[in-house]
Amino acid sequence: MTPDPQSRPWRGVLVATALPLRDDLSVDHDRYAEHCAWLVENGCDGVVPNGSLGEYQVLTPEERAEVVATAVAAVGGARVMPGVAAYGSAEARRWAEQARDAGCGAVMLLPPNAYRADERSVLAHYAEVAKAGVPVVAYNNPVDTKVDLVPELLARLHGEGYVHAVKEFSGDVRRAWRLAELAPELDLLIGADDVLLELAVAGAKGWVAGYPNALPASTVELYHAAVRGDLDTAKRLYEQLHPLLRWDSRVEFVQAIKLSMDIAGRHGGACRPPRVPLLPEQEAVVRAATEKALASGLT
Repeated sequence: MTPDPQSRPWRGVLVATALPLRDDLSVDHDRYAEHCAWLVENGCDGVVPNGSLGEYQVLTPEERAEVVATAVAAVGGARVMPGVAAYGSAEARRWAEQARDAGCGAVMLLPPNAYRADERSVLAHYAEVAKAGVPVVAYNNPVDTKVDLVPELLARLHGEGYVHAVKEFSGDVRRAWRLAELAPELDLLIGADDVLLELAVAGAKGWVAGYPNALPASTVELYHAAVRGDLDTAKRLYEQLHPLLRWDSRVEFVQAIKLSMDIAGRHGGACRPPRVPLLPEQEAVVRAATEKALASGLT
């Protein structure tokens, strides 16, 4: 399935949603629905449930399916792009089919991450999930998966019709220009908050974002200023927000973003094990940066 270029549901600001948990660490679906709706009301274009920020790895299959259903009920399927990562291609395809049947317009897929997959395995993985018939956005996170979707491989995946966009998390902004040469119709999505300005200037069509969970209005303003070339506004906001945005590329990103949510008056709350709370010195840094942003009028 090739989506219409004018209605690509992964374009704009899609928030990789943090998942609210109750005191007993069960999923608070009512709070999650409210959070998804609040993000859209504050200018975000959609949500990405069951990403790493949503702690999908520690959800049961039943919880994972219900998270998608909750997001779709809250904001409509066209605004929901679930993560469908799994150790096996068959399981990832089943998650893509579940998302399709729930009415989602696209899904986001990591390469095989149970081992260091070679190019043939990566191609076979994306080919299998593409059979679900819902557009696939590749997710390149070589830091965590140890599998690097380099521009040449992404161009091949796109040429075969397996992927339509890529969430680029490598941090190497030079890849944007190489991708534009090799696969000009492949949409580049900003995948790490702390290279937003660089990738926006390089032509990114969207942002799979973390920090809008806490500060949606200001981060959305930053994105739109950057993509329209208003560099004065973008640079000002980037400088103000970067002490927070850089946490999106750190191991403790889930805890940091949830803490910022708490400070901003949202419910961030706890994480499921094996994640543990931030160290006191880490918490102090996140708290100070968040309070400074709020005091500056960022929301």
